[in-house]
Amino acid sequence: MTVFEDLNYRGLLKDISSPELEKKLNDGGMTFYIGADPTAESLHIGQFPTFLMVERLKRAGHNPIILVGGATGRVGDPRGTGEREKADIKVIEQNFLKIQSQMKKLFGNDVKIVNNFDWFQNMNYIDFLRDVGKYINVNYMINKDLVKRQMEVGISYAEFSYMLIQGYDFKRLHEDYGVTLQFGGSDQWGNLTTGIELIRKLNNKEVYAFSMPLITDSTGKKLGKSYGNALWLDQEKTSSYELYQYILNFEDIMMEEYLKKFTFLEKSQIEDIMEKHFSKPEERLAQKSLAHEVITFLHGEKEYLSAKKISEALFNENINTLSSEELMNSLKEIPHVSLIDQMNIVDGLVETKICSSKREAREMIQAGAISINNVRITDLLFVFDQEKAIDGKLMVIKKGKKNLYLGVFS
Repeated sequence: MTVFEDLNYRGLLKDISSPELEKKLNDGGMTFYIGADPTAESLHIGQFPTFLMVERLKRAGHNPIILVGGATGRVGDPRGTGEREKADIKVIEQNFLKIQSQMKKLFGNDVKIVNNFDWFQNMNYIDFLRDVGKYINVNYMINKDLVKRQMEVGISYAEFSYMLIQGYDFKRLHEDYGVTLQFGGSDQWGNLTTGIELIRKLNNKEVYAFSMPLITDSTGKKLGKSYGNALWLDQEKTSSYELYQYILNFEDIMMEEYLKKFTFLEKSQIEDIMEKHFSKPEERLAQKSLAHEVITFLHGEKEYLSAKKISEALFNENINTLSSEELMNSLKEIPHVSLIDQMNIVDGLVETKICSSKREAREMIQAGAISINNVRITDLLFVFDQEKAIDGKLMVIKKGKKNLYLGVFS
């Protein structure tokens, strides 16, 4: 397949500014950019396919520039659902450095990273209105989908102006670095085309843009940090084990789409995985294949193997093969509770607030709903024994099927 055909096969193209872009993508040699606002200190899983496009286009012979929006992050773009909270400037500056580091880790130290605050910090407001605002019609702006939706609940002048700022970014990058292509999520389409319009009017040059579909689950809910159902790509914020478990729980119905959008696997490989997956769906081959591709790309093969080992140990009753360090690193997001050596299990479950009362604790134990290091406990006289803890430090306590706690001896 050509580059354009491959992107279409994967469902990675939604809007395209011009039919000419097909040939240009296939031919290679374009300088393109993608933007990320440093409103968080890491990208999240919903953004991964969009930023993976940087690597796809690099492999096709195009040249990337990544813009981390130190200026646009101070303003915030319209979401179509309501005004964003004003971000703290010091936090934005710290986040810029963290995202810059993340981009270099993902795409190499030689990738060009720019900050639009560099050209906006000394720009005169009147000059901006005269040199940029004068050329974009308000009717054009209010007809953009996100702006139109947000106007129903109210939109500030700052967020309304966001597309002018992003449009100027494209113009500046075109003039300074020869950028002729910008892409982003489909919710950015109005901002992408504003840059094209500005360059056409002020530079008399033709540039291009495309948008990518937003990544959603089967209900249409976006995988993004604003929606509370996404994980971070930075392994300091989200361990490889947590990412592995998250992907393992993806719905079967979404797996073919996710394998296309989240990986570099070829069409024949994806078809083979899906055929084997549906012959034995309980083995979750598609999810495991996706986890391997994503974690290996983000954190390396060693991290993937560690995540797989920890997952299998936790759920296949061989938890004692793990070290306390592996458990602490992988289970940092689950509740941690303090254990006291030789404390009776009933008292301990109440003391740690795993159970709300001694009565509940006794009932859970007698029903076989409490396990320690994957061993079901039914003896009401059981005590938390530090000598039987992993490395003399930790016990993994499970209540019911889903509630995990990491017990730490004080």
